[in-house]
Amino acid sequence: MGTKTADETGADTGAEAKNDDEAVNVTKEDVAKEEAATEAEGQTSADDSEEAGEFDDEFPPTAAKASPGVGQGAAGIVSVVLGLVSLTGGWVGTVASAREEITGQLEMQAATNATVATQLQAVYGDAWQASALWGGVFALLALLVGVAVLVRPAFGDPDQVQTPWIKSVAWAGVSVGFIGLVLAVLKYTDILLVLPST
Repeated sequence: MGTKTADETGADTGAEAKNDDEAVNVTKEDVAKEEAATEAEGQTSADDSEEAGEFDDEFPPTAAKASPGVGQGAAGIVSVVLGLVSLTGGWVGTVASAREEITGQLEMQAATNATVATQLQAVYGDAWQASALWGGVFALLALLVGVAVLVRPAFGDPDQVQTPWIKSVAWAGVSVGFIGLVLAVLKYTDILLVLPST
């Protein structure tokens, strides 16, 4: 009862062999499917890389587009600095004022019958006006540079967007330059801090 005949043993061996063949076939199919999937992924990656390259050629990165704004930003800062010089007075205005003062003193030494008002104007008034004149020059430069920065995008690349900080700095330069120009005119025309009357 526990023994197997030769036919039964052959049948079992054939069944096991058939199962082994099916397992091998299934394994080969799995390997073929994996290889096909790997090739498809590689092709997709290559296509994506090509598309990305074409996209980069069509639309360059924003860093490359932002580089022209460096000059505009520098010009805006220059505008603010020129405006501050017009308000506080630079060495050019100081030298011009001192020169006018020395010239006035020399004129008064040469003059014999100059009035007090003439002396005041020659020594102090002319020096004050020279300082105001140079302050006005710096203020006007600040105003012009600031306005040039603000209107620059209208004459450049229409796709180039001016960054907000450049606009802010340029507006600051225009504002300080305008204030400096108004003060320079008031000083030069003796409306602000007029010479004492004699």
